[in-house]
Amino acid sequence: MGKQKTKKFAVMKRMINLRDQRIKEKDRAKPKEKKKKDPSELKEREVTKYPSCLFFQYNTQLGPPYHILVDTNFINFSIKAKLDIVQSMMDCLYAKCIPYITDCVMAEIEKLGMKYRVALRIAKDPRFERLPCTHKGTYADDCLVQRVTQHKCYILATVDRDLKRRVRKIPGVPIMYISNHRYNIERMPDDYGAPRF
Repeated sequence: MGKQKTKKFAVMKRMINLRDQRIKEKDRAKPKEKKKKDPSELKEREVTKYPSCLFFQYNTQLGPPYHILVDTNFINFSIKAKLDIVQSMMDCLYAKCIPYITDCVMAEIEKLGMKYRVALRIAKDPRFERLPCTHKGTYADDCLVQRVTQHKCYILATVDRDLKRRVRKIPGVPIMYISNHRYNIERMPDDYGAPRF
């Protein structure tokens, strides 16, 4: 029996360069002309714009009543820790708190099924304000990051590490999380009256 011929994988056909002399003149690619830079011309640079509500890292839009964007896992972990969400938020911040829930987060909880029906019932609580989403898809993390970037008046309540990491890069947005069976806040300026543990 003869040797079996092995097939070579990821072998590409060699292609001729578009500037090759063997190609007809009309089909050949023209060489790029370099533009001469004028030294007297003004240089344009794009500088990132920061909202006027920020004074360095200090966010002037934050103040009672606090607007708190709630994530899916924050509700689930609150149930596990047996915490009443609105009451625990008020205990943490010593002020009135309005929890907000986006359509994406609501859709995410609905997708989780019957196991998380308690979380769904809490999310449909009349004390929670609903925020409609205009974008496509139901990926809640992107939605929350976009909302927090646009409007600096929110505190983000989440337990998700990746989401926390993303939000920490945005200046002036405090993060609420759960530790030791109570809510804590991260990156909140002392002047707001928030407790520091």
